[in-house]
Amino acid sequence: MKLFGVLGDPVSHSLSPAMHNAAFKALGMDCEYHAFRVSKDSLHDAIQGAYALGFGGLNLTIPLKEKALEIVKPTDLAKQIGAVNTVDFKKGIIGYNTDGLGAKMALTESSVEIKGKNVLLLGAGGAARAIAFTLATEGANVTIANRTPERAISLAKDVGSVGKINASDLTDLKNLVKNSDILINSTAIGMFPKVGETLVTSDIMHSDLVVFDIVYNPLNTRLLQEAKTAGAKTIDGVKMLVYQGAEAFNIWTGKIPPVDIMEKAVREKLA
Repeated sequence: MKLFGVLGDPVSHSLSPAMHNAAFKALGMDCEYHAFRVSKDSLHDAIQGAYALGFGGLNLTIPLKEKALEIVKPTDLAKQIGAVNTVDFKKGIIGYNTDGLGAKMALTESSVEIKGKNVLLLGAGGAARAIAFTLATEGANVTIANRTPERAISLAKDVGSVGKINASDLTDLKNLVKNSDILINSTAIGMFPKVGETLVTSDIMHSDLVVFDIVYNPLNTRLLQEAKTAGAKTIDGVKMLVYQGAEAFNIWTGKIPPVDIMEKAVREKLA
């Protein structure tokens, strides 16, 4: 049997095990995927240990994606993004980033045009880095808004090489939202167990807005509830989770996974 896993802190909320195990079962593969709580300080030992034990691969979630760059050999894309969410062990310890592709697929599958659109991206962590790079490369005008403006400015400088990007703090959210076509929450705000939290409420949204929350637990986050009240189009975090996971699955196994079965497993677990 081949083992796979997701490392994070916290990680008990992760639905990656349900998603990947459903795919392994559907394809008749003798593999299992588990969640492991690992702190930043223990990440080096955890990745090296998984490699030594013959794991097939790993995913990384909050708060380990940027720290992993120091430990793995990142692909050019992961290095450019500055975050790793997928580790493969076939040829050493190679770090990939599939988050950006997952976000792009979530938007395009929902018939949302990216090129030329004004995107307001909340947060400046590992997932935000991947989304900012990908959407700027696709021709969007991205504004990164973060509680710590220095982090937003730093990320904007990094992404500036591939497209149009601005940085802001959260003090003027009303105007930022007003001038946006797409609002993406890449923070952990609203994630279980703090399900009542949101950075943006319906009173500052408009009905032409697309609101995409990458938080998937709960499925119907407070942000998405506020968006529905405002008459805005909503995209939940399951789509991104599934598409980034499908790409990771393909990297590890060389197989195209059953995306529909993966999505069904996640939604059933959340229900």
